[in-house]
Amino acid sequence: MTKNKQQKNKYNHYTEDFRREAVRRSDDPGTSAVEVARELGIHPGQIYNWRQQYKRLSDKQFNSVQGVDYSKEESEEVRKLKREIADLKEERDFLKKAAAYFSNQKR
Repeated sequence: MTKNKQQKNKYNHYTEDFRREAVRRSDDPGTSAVEVARELGIHPGQIYNWRQQYKRLSDKQFNSVQGVDYSKEESEEVRKLKREIADLKEERDFLKKAAAYFSNQKR
């Protein structure tokens, strides 16, 4: 990995790949965040912050992990599908009760 100055984008933020790699390297056995930060020319606290962000999977950083998309758009779709599932379950339960009620009416 090269120095952070070469990895920064025009908004003076580190790229997602750079942050991921820094966190991954600091998690390697026998390597500390302080050592990785020194190699990359950044403050060790930055790696700790990125690690926390990585674990929380915020909307702006670390949007995908191992092929799973955690972006805002994907989250909105998941929420929509969960609402639809809840509505369908409610409808199913109503129909079960109605079917039971009407089957008792015939007897």
